[in-house]
Amino acid sequence: MQRIVVEVMPKPEILDPQGKAIVNALPRIGIEAFSGVRQGKRFELTVDGEVTDADLAAAREAAETLLSNPVIEDVVSVYAVDAAADATR
Repeated sequence: MQRIVVEVMPKPEILDPQGKAIVNALPRIGIEAFSGVRQGKRFELTVDGEVTDADLAAAREAAETLLSNPVIEDVVSVYAVDAAADATR
């Protein structure tokens, strides 16, 4: 069994209040290395068997039409992950 991962982020010109809240809170817990945070979404789509090019194309179509709002978000990546190999991380 494999998975397809779809990652969606707000477009750069869209305000990200959650990211802003996180970056402002980091120094309060002693983390000062980061000057910005953007929060996005990750979807995992499970495929029985090997992921094919057709599966990846279908996942991209789903990402662009259903999983994201194209007015305010960009689909930044669609890729296959071997679930067994990913579980060892």
